[in-house]
Amino acid sequence: MKAVIGLGNPEVKYLKTRHNVGFMLLDKLLEKNNVVLSEKFQSFFGKKDDILYLLPKTYMNLSGRAVVELMNFYKLNIKDIIVICDDTTLELGTLRFRKDGSHGGHNGLKSIINLTGSSDFDRLKIGVGPIPNNIPIENFVLGNFTKDEEEKLNKTLEVAKDAVEEYLRTDIQTVQNKFNKKHF
Repeated sequence: MKAVIGLGNPEVKYLKTRHNVGFMLLDKLLEKNNVVLSEKFQSFFGKKDDILYLLPKTYMNLSGRAVVELMNFYKLNIKDIIVICDDTTLELGTLRFRKDGSHGGHNGLKSIINLTGSSDFDRLKIGVGPIPNNIPIENFVLGNFTKDEEEKLNKTLEVAKDAVEEYLRTDIQTVQNKFNKKHF
């Protein structure tokens, strides 16, 4: 069993913000696989065959709470999850799969690492950067994409959807070799 976890913030006002690209990608995966969501594990949760889908409603900074509940209920190992999140250090249009690593200043990843006690999980980082000069990171990640950025983002999310599907069929090294680059 594998869990695909998209990070974001649950309120409508955050729906199209840079911080919500994890939710956006999960929405595409859910639609493609006809997964119906319910509310469980402090999240919107869906299951199809042996794949679990989780969109934590705990807000970004407390994402680890929902992840721990899911892992405990299904007796998942930390290596059974992939977390999808934004990355301000990567240019918009860029995807980067990572096998493990630090939180890199991302509060959602930091929460998961702190509450699970491990950073040994796979992740897909979706580039939303670069941050323009003189804009605080909080304002940038909680800001909406411009029209031009939305077009590039939508194309990137389509590639990312295929990449996650391939990841679930193969392994992280295969998708790293194929998808870790700037696509648009």
